[in-house]
Amino acid sequence: MSPSLQIMHSVIAVAPNCTLTDLGCKMHRSGNKTYMCQGGSIERISRQFQKVQLSASSYDTAWVAMVPSPTSPNHPCFPQFLDWIIKHQHSDGSWRLNHAQPSLIKDYLSSTLACIIALERWKVGQEQVRKGLNFIRSNFSSILDERLQSPIGFDIVFPRMLKYAIDIGLDVPIEHHEIDNMLRRQNAELHREQGSCNARETYLAYVAEGLGNLHDWKETMKHQLKNGSLFNSAATTAAAMMHHYDSKAHEYLHSLRLKFHSLVPTLYAVDVHTHLHLIDTIEKLGIAEHFRHEIKSILDKTYRSWLLEEEEIHSDVATCAMAFRLLRLNGYDVSSDCLSRLVDEDYFNNALQGYKDVNTLLELYKASQIKIFPNEQGLDKLASWSRMFLKEVLSTNRNLGHQIDLKEVDYALKFSIWSNVERLKHKSTIENFTLGNSHALKTSCERYSIKDSDLVRLALDSFRTSQRKYQEELQMLDNWVQDSKLDQLEFARQKQTFCYFSAAATLFSPGMSDARISYAKSSVLATVVDDFFDNGESIEELQDLISLVEKWDANWEKETHSEQVNIIFSALFHTINELGTKASVLQKRAITHHLVEAWLRLINCMMKEAEWRITKEVPSLDEYMKNGFVSFALEPVILPALYFLVPELPEAAVRNTEYENLLRLVSICGRLLNDVQGFQRECEEGKVNAVSLRVLHSAGSTSEEEAKQQIQGEIESARTELLRMVVQQEGSVVPRPCKDLFWKTCKILHLFYMNNDGFTSPKEMVRTVDAVIHEPIKTKLKSPWLRSLFIHINI
Repeated sequence: MSPSLQIMHSVIAVAPNCTLTDLGCKMHRSGNKTYMCQGGSIERISRQFQKVQLSASSYDTAWVAMVPSPTSPNHPCFPQFLDWIIKHQHSDGSWRLNHAQPSLIKDYLSSTLACIIALERWKVGQEQVRKGLNFIRSNFSSILDERLQSPIGFDIVFPRMLKYAIDIGLDVPIEHHEIDNMLRRQNAELHREQGSCNARETYLAYVAEGLGNLHDWKETMKHQLKNGSLFNSAATTAAAMMHHYDSKAHEYLHSLRLKFHSLVPTLYAVDVHTHLHLIDTIEKLGIAEHFRHEIKSILDKTYRSWLLEEEEIHSDVATCAMAFRLLRLNGYDVSSDCLSRLVDEDYFNNALQGYKDVNTLLELYKASQIKIFPNEQGLDKLASWSRMFLKEVLSTNRNLGHQIDLKEVDYALKFSIWSNVERLKHKSTIENFTLGNSHALKTSCERYSIKDSDLVRLALDSFRTSQRKYQEELQMLDNWVQDSKLDQLEFARQKQTFCYFSAAATLFSPGMSDARISYAKSSVLATVVDDFFDNGESIEELQDLISLVEKWDANWEKETHSEQVNIIFSALFHTINELGTKASVLQKRAITHHLVEAWLRLINCMMKEAEWRITKEVPSLDEYMKNGFVSFALEPVILPALYFLVPELPEAAVRNTEYENLLRLVSICGRLLNDVQGFQRECEEGKVNAVSLRVLHSAGSTSEEEAKQQIQGEIESARTELLRMVVQQEGSVVPRPCKDLFWKTCKILHLFYMNNDGFTSPKEMVRTVDAVIHEPIKTKLKSPWLRSLFIHINI
């Protein structure tokens, strides 16, 4: 396993003291509201997409500067790196990132010591050496502070560098007993890493500059990549060159000089991971719609690298896991075999304990959930093991030496991919976003070129604009309910807020207003009709509503009906015709009859369930499910919204078996989730469901708990097949935006039924709904400019 699985997940850094004016934040006021111009940020980010790179690493630059010339061992091979070291010492005597962070003092000590050694080795920069030693003297007490973040392998590398510094004649300002203590810590660290042989060897090879002559450098060269490097690490490659000359390694270091001139980053090349992480960040912030072309271009390039099995992807676990997840979810044909090498519990445990990388664990956990075939049991194992490790991280309230917000871990464990609703994730990401974030590998690094300030500003503006739109649309929906007199139906649950939330949390873009309104209104009507059939005692009244839908006659009001039927059918008739007319204009063909057909199928199935309830008839499980996935009422909700998502949805697509299977699978998930969580309530109401029928028809051989476990397996199976159909491109006739709505609906259902029946017993869902629709974004970020930005954004 490559230790470059430690590759940074930090976002692109920005100077923490810059102001809104510095950031080019163009704002204007209208009344008491503040609006931000998005165009500048979008264009700026778009132009910089291909320019993302890592910051300079004084630590790695120092190690490359130590390499002797292969033809003249008494001279440096790359003297220009020494010039950079001399010119880039900070006023406090350290070598570090430009923006100092107190928690990274161990990294600064390590980088400073490496630079001092490089200068002393070639007898240059004596004044810089003196100032560097003073910095070490002033900050040495931090070495043993366990509260501070440690670079990877620090307890191995730093003591070794100290010993080497003494060996070359440096007067290191540290007491000998303190050095002895550190050497003992080094031995303890080396002994502690003796777990899995492969994992230990790889880890020690990655931090080999801390082992010197104790190490078998020929064995280390087995980890050499095609580009000549060891783990894409300049420091490791340079250390190897100092003990075992290799022409390919020399070519790699020479390529760094040609590309970066007088400095090197801590990792190179990591273009794939860097760009994938940028895509992931943009998607989590909810601004991906602005960069579809750039994202597709990067994913196309990544897929070509995937097919060629290039090392940059397949030699690094974190990169491989992220590429697998993003490619598969975006419709690229990728196999989970790339992660199969981790389907060995001992290897998994020892490797991850060796690298202590929560970021990689998180990537593995996310990737393991993208299961689209039943035989991908390896992904199930990875999900179980990575979840176990992440829970341990949370329970011990530590991050194993890496900068990663544990809130992200907590969120990932709470909301799996099938209950992770986009708008909730967007808000959580924005609120917990960290600016100027560096990530410690063997040394700290930052990404730059694209400013995370631009990304956050765009995300903030987008979310605020959407939220204002959501509030307007919800008020419109409330008015519609009142105008339609649906609020006068005493038997009907008033769930328009939840219905609208279901639409807004998935169809979140401001431009999807028609689709949202369609989805929300149809959901309200489906809830009312469901309650009507659930509570109706008169078969005749129920049949009367069915008859009206069958006729669909504009003169229906001339006939005599009950007040309840009048209100319900009036709302159905006018709303469906309104949606149908608007959608017909967009689609350039008549589609209202499709909507009516869907409603007729629904109410006929609801009628069947009402007859079972009234007559006390007990259906077979197959009969119940055949009827039940239709009566769950998703088709009348999803179908009209589909017509507003794409400019052309042919009739052949909605008549195709692909559409029917998508609808069937999401409806099965919804029906079974409802039955598991609503089992007790429905038993008390005298209704049958999938749980009770399993128990009843088993003649006592199946318990309630066993029945629920069987159903959970069926839910997982349907969910897996649904995701496969959504991401599959070959042979698909249903447009991807339409297929996405089926998957997003599945996620909303899992969210509602995650702990109980959140639709019927809504207490736990109220806060979730408010978070998307009403509650302003909050932040705990310390950056002064961002606090100012939030104040302006939320006016």
